[in-house]
Amino acid sequence: MGLISAKETKNNTRGMGLLLVFFPDHHNNNDDSPSSSSSSPATTTLFRSRSSRLLLSKAQSTISICILLLFLTLFLFTLSTFEPSSGFPAVSSSRPHRRFLLNRDISASSESRRRYNRFALQGMGTLFLRGTKSMHDLIVVHISSDTTEDDLRLFMRLIHRSGVTSKSDVVLLFNSGTRFTEMIEEENDSFLKLVDVHRNSNSSNQIDSVWGFNLTKFMKKQSKSSSSEPIWGKKTHRANYNDTSSLNNSTESTELLTHGSVVGFDVTELDPENSLSGFMDHVPISLRRWACYPMLLGRVRRNFKHVMLVDAKTSLFLGDPLTRIRNRSLESVLFFSKHSSSSKKSSEVNPAILIGGAKGIRRLSSSMHTEIVRATIQQQHKKKNSVTESVVLSQLVGNVHMTKNFEVVTSESVVPEASSLAELRTRNSAASSIKNHDIIQRGGGNSNTNHIIDIMAIIMKRICSCELDSSVYNYC
Repeated sequence: MGLISAKETKNNTRGMGLLLVFFPDHHNNNDDSPSSSSSSPATTTLFRSRSSRLLLSKAQSTISICILLLFLTLFLFTLSTFEPSSGFPAVSSSRPHRRFLLNRDISASSESRRRYNRFALQGMGTLFLRGTKSMHDLIVVHISSDTTEDDLRLFMRLIHRSGVTSKSDVVLLFNSGTRFTEMIEEENDSFLKLVDVHRNSNSSNQIDSVWGFNLTKFMKKQSKSSSSEPIWGKKTHRANYNDTSSLNNSTESTELLTHGSVVGFDVTELDPENSLSGFMDHVPISLRRWACYPMLLGRVRRNFKHVMLVDAKTSLFLGDPLTRIRNRSLESVLFFSKHSSSSKKSSEVNPAILIGGAKGIRRLSSSMHTEIVRATIQQQHKKKNSVTESVVLSQLVGNVHMTKNFEVVTSESVVPEASSLAELRTRNSAASSIKNHDIIQRGGGNSNTNHIIDIMAIIMKRICSCELDSSVYNYC
């Protein structure tokens, strides 16, 4: 009976058949109802036990996941509290900035150079030195591929010493500017050191009549509250930049240091598609720069009144050439004649130095870009591949229809050559004649390489002849 009951019960309910096997046979002498009634509580107990274990397992899993998430959150929070060692100038710039405020010495200038590593304008360019205020004039310097580090070093040193940066911002236009980064930092730091040395010195001795540094050009009486912020770099919304970068101790004096910004752009940022590449195989920066000017000058069209385009390799600043154009209209452009190797008067325009109002220079650059394309197509039809910048610019200036958008101001005189500087070693009259010029050129005419190197050595020697200045520059 026990076996039969087990089978019958197994047919009815699978789970209860397992339990009935463990009961003796004599407990089943009665009818089947006691067996059925006694198995019901056991089944309920089994289901409750399994449900409890299932709930416990789910609870343990949930707790484990919560603990894992908690540890993961703590781990990520711990990582975020560590300060990066390099590669994040925006985070690490605050510490050098504080040291610069506390220690205005040589090491402070070295620390301050880290602040330049920011975008110059609208996510483009590099800010090398942020000025103390906004400027009305802009100097755009194009740097050719054959410009050496010594060439650019001399240019940067003279443009700071000339005093032109007290009224102008400087934009450097590179074909590839990474190789000059360290040198530009050094010259900007040397300029700030030079200001500090001359401000702290009580001596008024040995100011070179030609190459001496005149601090008064950079010291101007103005109200801190009226000083507007430069357009370059991140906005600080503070008017006390003189206290951080100009080494100004006095908070009561209204005579503040004023200097412009130094920024750099790569041609690929301003002319990303290399718009002239479809018309010529190789586009030198002397031509490609004309495709970069419209974008650059268009973005800053409301910020500057006068603009100067200059070549870094051949031009040397002695003063402020923009004084020649400040009293003219904003549509005017001043052109100089080009040096001629022959005895005949040259009719070509000098493309290395152009000065004018912001509107005039911007319209000139657009017209020049169009004229370069037209001249290139003509040369291709004639099966010639040479398009000279000076020839194209001269043709543009002589075309009345192309110059109707800006006022042409021609100068029959040429920018003097630096070859006359060799006479500074022996004759004082040469010094006075050079002093009458605000800008000179080197490397033109019949000048050879050895003569250019000699001129650079002469200029460096004259700069280093001042005791104060020789303590600033590393090459004296």
